Amino acid sequence: MRIVEVTDARLARQFLLVPVQLLGSDPNYIRPLDKDVEQVFDKTKNKAFRFGEATRWLLQNEQGRYIGRIAAYVSKRYKNKGDEQPTGCFGFFDCIDDQAAANLLLDTARDWLAAKGMEAMDGPVNFGERNYWWGLLVEGFDPPPYGMNYNAPYYKNLLEQYGCQVFFYQNCYSRPVQPRLSDKFYRAHERFAADPAFSVQHARKSQLDKYAADFCEVYNKAWASHEGNKSMSLEMAKKTFATMKPVMDEELVWFAYHDGKPVAMYLSLPDLNEAFRYLNGRFDWWGKLKFVYYRWRGVIKKFTGIVFGVVPEFQGTGIDYYMIVEAAKVIQPSKKYYLTELQWQGDFNPKMNNISKNLEFNLSRRLATYRYLFDRSKPFKRHPIL
Repeated sequence: MRIVEVTDARLARQFLLVPVQLLGSDPNYIRPLDKDVEQVFDKTKNKAFRFGEATRWLLQNEQGRYIGRIAAYVSKRYKNKGDEQPTGCFGFFDCIDDQAAANLLLDTARDWLAAKGMEAMDGPVNFGERNYWWGLLVEGFDPPPYGMNYNAPYYKNLLEQYGCQVFFYQNCYSRPVQPRLSDKFYRAHERFAADPAFSVQHARKSQLDKYAADFCEVYNKAWASHEGNKSMSLEMAKKTFATMKPVMDEELVWFAYHDGKPVAMYLSLPDLNEAFRYLNGRFDWWGKLKFVYYRWRGVIKKFTGIVFGVVPEFQGTGIDYYMIVEAAKVIQPSKKYYLTELQWQGDFNPKMNNISKNLEFNLSRRLATYRYLFDRSKPFKRHPIL
């Protein structure tokens, strides 16, 4: 076996194909869009290159077949609470079920990171935002929502036999759309619905700038002070909503108001992977036509919760239940969707996990972010609880 660094377009293409060859026969595997993976390693498109660097490798067997891949990255901005050493990352790990092959890939990433001054590596993670390509799937091997990693169950053994340990788990929650909400939702709804100072509405594409501003206000009050979160500028919020506009379903983005000021929000998007699974990684003109066709056919039956927030002064009051009941009045009768899933929540954040449970979502899948300390005598510590 030999390691081949990805240095040209031909090898970059092989990097895309390795997981297809390994997982393509799995009916739950959905091939990511090629462009989404390529953008991670494109210095002109990935802002993470402003603060770090990345490289990637393929593993080739004696017959010339590519049997694995891995990427490694360093970033000045990558740091977790409590870290005692400089830590780099690996990601896009795929490998045949062979420990020697996995060890060679992981050794390659480790050695590259050590040469950059790192003393540990976390992975598999993304070179960029945490809402994409982050974590190894260890429970709930169902078709992944857009941007989420999917792997075979044996990957877990490969990493753990190498010596990687779980740094934190990433919990995902889901619930069916159609069943009636429990009584506690309706009791809270009655209290707020009886007060004319409160109102709820879903977003409208014709007023995206308004809803982007409302989102920005709630997000900054609810989440910006939490570990790892940054304040969002109005400009960034408007840009985000403009980017979402082509795929947004207005009836999946909701806001609650008190005296006209936004105090709670719940932003969800249709799960695009349910249409992307028919594109075989392509999003050229033909792929875009196919996407429009499959979306028109109504193949997207799930939606994914991206961000949920309540401003501090209304947390624990039940205003989120009020908002959800109003949303259910619109979403349930349409019968467009049968399931909703929440994006991953680290087990180091019990508050966020408890919110999901209180909203009657059930744990549906779990991913793991692993850590490997280069000094094997150093004691391992999990991510501290927030």
